[in-house]
Order: sequence, then C-alpha cells, then structure tokens
Amino acid sequence: MSYAVRLSEFAPAPDEARVAELVARARKAAPKNENAQVWKACLGAIDLTTLSVTDSDRSVGEFAGRAARFALEHPGLPAPASVCVYPVFVDVVALALGSSPIAITSVAGGFPSSQTFIEVKMLEAAMAVESGADEVDVVISVGELMDGEVDRMGGTLELLREEVGEETVLKVILETGALGTPERIRDAALVAMMAGADFVKTSTGKIDVAATPEAVVVMCEAVRDFYERTGRKVGVKVAGGVRTPAEASLYYTIVEQLLGREWLGPKLFRIGASGLLDNLVEALEQ
Repeated sequence: MSYAVRLSEFAPAPDEARVAELVARARKAAPKNENAQVWKACLGAIDLTTLSVTDSDRSVGEFAGRAARFALEHPGLPAPASVCVYPVFVDVVALALGSSPIAITSVAGGFPSSQTFIEVKMLEAAMAVESGADEVDVVISVGELMDGEVDRMGGTLELLREEVGEETVLKVILETGALGTPERIRDAALVAMMAGADFVKTSTGKIDVAATPEAVVVMCEAVRDFYERTGRKVGVKVAGGVRTPAEASLYYTIVEQLLGREWLGPKLFRIGASGLLDNLVEALEQ
C-alpha cells in the first residue's frame, strides 16, 4: 500500500489556530464533566501501567494483584480496563489477575524508541501474545515519519498487525511530543489506522513532552475523518502525564466533543496512567 498517496485522500490537519480554538472550547466545557459519572467512566478506561527500570516479578505481581482486588476493595467502582507492562512480565500479570476480566496489555516492538530490527519487533510482539497479552502497544518509527518515509513506517505496522493477529487489540503510539506539529501528528495517526491500528495513542511517557490536549485534538480529528471515509471506528488512548481527575475530565471532554459519546467506553477510549487511579478513587470516595 502507498500510504503517502492515500494520505492525500483525507482532510488536512487543523492549523494551530483551529487546534487552540478546539482546546479552549473543551477547557470551557470540562468543569461540567468533573463529576462522579465521568470519573467512573475514566476509571474503567485506565490501562494501569508500570513501565519502570525497577520492575521485577515481585513488584509487577503485587501491582497486578492490586488491580485484581480492586472490585473487592472498592465496591461500586469499575475496575481498570487493563494492566500494562513490559512483555517479559505478561505471564506474571496473568497469574496475578487469575480469572479477573481485566485485560493484559504489553508494550512491544522495541518500546519505547522503536529503534531495533524489524525481526526483533515482530518476535517481541508475537511472544507477548503467546505469553498471554490481550492487547499490544507498539511505537511508530518517529524518525521515518519525520523523514517522509511513511510507506516504510506503515509497512512495519502492517507486519506487527499481522504478527499479533486480529484477536489482539493493537494500540499504536505516535509519540506526539516528538512529532510536534499538527501535520505530523495527523499523518502518523492516519498511517497507523490504515495499517490496522485499533487505537492511536499519544505517548510512551518516556520523553519530556507527553500527552497534551492539542495533540489529542489533532488525533481525534484524524480518527473522525478516518471513520467518515472508511466506516471503521478507531479508539483513542491518552497516555503520559495524566494524573488528576480534572485532567482526565478534560481529555474525556475533548473526545466527547470531537467524536461523540459513543467513543467514551473502554473499547474506544483509554487512559494510560498509574497515579490517576488513586486520585480518582480519592475524589469518588470523599
């Protein structure tokens, strides 16, 4: 597939003035979504994440065990959507979660930089699924996109889509803080969706600029355009630096305004976070 050619079939990225206008509109409306109903929805959308250099079998097992006990410890509140870890810990999470309906998410494909051999990316993704991952998060090659090599970038994502299989949810991380401009973010999102992504995701959380309202606006515009032209709904995952209930409400509002309430369940909306869960629970149980 020629991704470079197909990009011209879609609407151009919104300019910075339009992005600023849409963010301002969402900020104005967001306080109305600072309520228990929305915060419960955000709880159920969390990919509870630990991606630390200090992760170990013990620490990850305890982390996942806490997620498994969430429903018992907080009756009436939805449990997180998934637990997200490095691929080597997928089997540890599976053991800790037991029969819990919480999904297992694994990063793969040379996370967080995507700077490794394609064969390594494919093997890592396949091994994550074989170990029990329900969902796999991979990173685009940012350098390829910035050099205009969108066909090469998209081809790699196609191979990873094939490797994980259609039954596994594939989330593609754009690393929007590195891409910088609406045009690059739009191109990255569209190529990822054309290559088969089930979600487009903002960030790895491993560089200085993580999720921003501006990037999510551009992503949502691309998702809407893609849906209108193909009929396929792709989800949005906000990850990196989302910690407070107010921040969660703002991102919820952006998705609500640009894509509609049908996008606000965990099948199409996720928040990658760790500390957010505790802060939402505190706000809900006050």
